[in-house]
Order: sequence, then C-alpha cells, then structure tokens
Amino acid sequence: MKNSNKESQIIDQIKKVYDPEIPVNVYDLGLIYDCKIELDNTVEILMTLTSPSCAMAGMIVDEVKERVTELDFVREVIVALTWDPPWDKILMSDEALFELGFL
Repeated sequence: MKNSNKESQIIDQIKKVYDPEIPVNVYDLGLIYDCKIELDNTVEILMTLTSPSCAMAGMIVDEVKERVTELDFVREVIVALTWDPPWDKILMSDEALFELGFL
C-alpha cells in the first residue's frame, strides 16, 4: 500500500482485528499481503492466515471486511484469502515479534 490518508485509515481499521488465539493484530502478524483502493473506493484486500486449518478463518476474514467497511469513503470491500506464499513469522512486524517474545 502507498502512504495516503485513506490507506492509513484502512490500516488502522485492520489493526483492530485480532486472531483470537494470538494477542497480536492481523496487520502486525503480517497476514495482509496487499490492499488496493480502486478509483470507485472499492477496497481489495489480499490476506492469509497463520494456518490453512485455522478454525477461525471465516470469522477473521469477515471481521477485516466489516472493519474496513466502517470507513465512510469505502464503497465495497473484497477480501481474498490466499495460501501462497504461506505465512511465516518473518512477515511479522517488530512490535508483533516483541509482543510474542521473539525479540
């Protein structure tokens, strides 16, 4: 994502979503691979989860969509889940690594 006010607002909303099993938000966990704001203010998010067998997958994806939809300028949110490349802890932010005791 490029730096802009809209993108910052989207990131702030995504940071409100947590994997219930991990006390770190999905953005800092590195689960968001891409986010695009189209000209019509449709937001397209490409994300993954820590495991393909995650029992909370539907809930997490739905919450990302709901949080971003709360923004006034957003017309529609499309969230696509991918497993390629697979998630790895190297994708985590320094804050997440610290919170989970890896730093």
